[in-house]
Amino acid sequence: MFNLRIKKMSVIIVLIGFSLVVAIIFLAAFIWSVRSGQYEDDYTPSVRILFEDEKPAGAADQSSPDKDIIESEKSNKS
Repeated sequence: MFNLRIKKMSVIIVLIGFSLVVAIIFLAAFIWSVRSGQYEDDYTPSVRILFEDEKPAGAADQSSPDKDIIESEKSNKS
């Protein structure tokens, strides 16, 4: 009976050790991402969708990409 308790406790010790190793790996990945600048600009992406893209001068004369695709599909069918 005593031997069974020791085996159960050794499994818990192994699991705690494994979880600490995984936690250290995630901490190292987080520190690396912060130092490499992954979290530098957290405001712009959230508001970028609120503003319309500025169209360059003469954009109305250019054909849209969708129109080009439709025209190329029509020419491929012929």
